[in-house]
Amino acid sequence: MARITEWNPENNDFWKKEGKRHAKRNLWISVPTLMLAFVVWQIWSVVAVRLNDIGFQFTEEQLFTLAAIPGLVGASLRFVYTFALGKFGGRNWVVFSTGILIIPTLGIGFAVQNPETPYWIMLTLAALCGLGGGNFSSASANISFFFPKKEKGTALGINGGLGNMGVSVVQFVTPLIIVIGTFAAIGGEGQLLPNGQEIWLQNAAFIWVIPIILMTVIAYFGMDNLPTAKQSVKDQFIIVKRKHTWIMTILYIATFGSFIGYGAAFPLLLRSQFPEYVALAFLGAFLAATARPVGGWISDKVGGALVTAYVLVIMSLGALSVIYFIGQQNFVGFLLSFLILFIAAGIGSGSTFQMIPIIFPAKEAAPVLGFTAAFAAYGSFFIPQLFGWSVSNTGTPVTALYFFVGFYVISIFLNWYYYQRNNSDINISDAPLKMKKAR
Repeated sequence: MARITEWNPENNDFWKKEGKRHAKRNLWISVPTLMLAFVVWQIWSVVAVRLNDIGFQFTEEQLFTLAAIPGLVGASLRFVYTFALGKFGGRNWVVFSTGILIIPTLGIGFAVQNPETPYWIMLTLAALCGLGGGNFSSASANISFFFPKKEKGTALGINGGLGNMGVSVVQFVTPLIIVIGTFAAIGGEGQLLPNGQEIWLQNAAFIWVIPIILMTVIAYFGMDNLPTAKQSVKDQFIIVKRKHTWIMTILYIATFGSFIGYGAAFPLLLRSQFPEYVALAFLGAFLAATARPVGGWISDKVGGALVTAYVLVIMSLGALSVIYFIGQQNFVGFLLSFLILFIAAGIGSGSTFQMIPIIFPAKEAAPVLGFTAAFAAYGSFFIPQLFGWSVSNTGTPVTALYFFVGFYVISIFLNWYYYQRNNSDINISDAPLKMKKAR
């Protein structure tokens, strides 16, 4: 593939003649590689649920920790991945960061077959799954360079939303694939559940090996390094001095942090509150991921700050509704309330990401996207941990939910004060209208 030497998507002639086709090709390769990254990152959210059923003897808190550790490591790696993109190039980094996912995938497949596997090995494998968590920051920053400002919200929404779909994919596919013994000849023997049913929990990991290899090869031959994406770490690091970097980080923690945190915790939360319905755990992450591109698209039309404001109000009400229905032990109300929470978080993930390229110049917007995503990813560690602490110490997840409501209220105020007030220093509520007039 010919090397790209010039890139200017804001030039309409360049965009129509050449830029658009390159951008779309890179976007549609980025999506499945990012989806696989989320699959690996969140695989413990479903594997942990089954461990004690096949002979492991971990406590409830240890299981929540296994689901949370990938979030801690993945969030931390996002800082590295954010700045590595500018150093090594988009295509090069996607190839590396996708190929390396094969390590935890193979490790989990072998470890779950032996109930005597020590907890520290399980923790190590959970930490290695954090490699998948780092990919979102580099993938988002990379795709942001390919598209003009007027289309960044939609492009980032598609990349993030369909990539985020990996959370629901792994939660949906795992219960189906672990009951199939097709791979037993090469993947190992099955395990017996207390009810006598045989499952192959290793399939939950082994099934992703070939897709990882395939997408690594496709990324190598099909993606591009952009000259405009190359930046030194020092040049990128200027973003930490920007006030709005930190404000947008808080808003993205409230939206995407909630989505990924609830996604990691929801299977175990269902198991502790309504165990007979744990098979429905994939619905939350699926709806959130589906809603994310919608959030980006709507924000391109009416403004990300306005969409974010509505989202945060709905999330506050959704969390309060979950609290109410837990008290009533009403599963239908609990599920519907949580699904509303997931959908709002997904839309908000798209709307907040649309705000960043409007607030920051292109060279800064890319690392800011990765930086905010890094902090927000800690939600996949702290939310399961907070739920685990709440359930262990109070017997209910309600205490954790009250904390989340408080955080959403703070976020509502910050969004209004900095981006919606008439006399705020950056009022972006009418940004789409201004861009439309400029065209």
